[in-house]
Amino acid sequence: MKHPKVIWRRLGALLRPASSAAVPEATWKTYKTAGSKAYKQGNYIEAEKQFSVALNMAQGFGPQDPRLGTSLNNLGLTYKTRGQFAKAELLLKRALRVYKKALGPAHPHVAAVLSNLATLYGSQGNHAEAEPLYKQALAIAKDALGPDHPDVGATLDSYADLLRKTRRYEEATAMEMRAKTIRAKRQ
Repeated sequence: MKHPKVIWRRLGALLRPASSAAVPEATWKTYKTAGSKAYKQGNYIEAEKQFSVALNMAQGFGPQDPRLGTSLNNLGLTYKTRGQFAKAELLLKRALRVYKKALGPAHPHVAAVLSNLATLYGSQGNHAEAEPLYKQALAIAKDALGPDHPDVGATLDSYADLLRKTRRYEEATAMEMRAKTIRAKRQ
């Protein structure tokens, strides 16, 4: 019979948070991909489960790892879609901090999270807080990806929605036309 302390140490090792060595990237990607598939299919409860496991694993990669930012962003968007705005905001803000530290403040992932956070605020009617985030997201995306990139077009569409909600129809129409031009170039 093994000594109880040895058994406890082994059990303790199993219960500790995953380290980057213990979690292969392929395993993390499996959960991330399953979450994305469920999200696209509208199965947000399943997406939340898969993204939560991916987030737990990503925390083992380190506090400034881009995979952690991705996991936080994905789960945050799922919470937003499910109407859990406070949870979504916390995760998206954390994703933004991770990406800024890991990739720099002018990276396209930073722009994407800014846009997601702006969309969250816009869906809550907090237009004043959403608009500067859209402006930042657009500036970063245009500089990092070019003015005709599909991500720029998607951000323009989202920003235009906000402008329509605030009755700024001319500005919204101009953004929608620009987004339409970007989409046409990609077809």
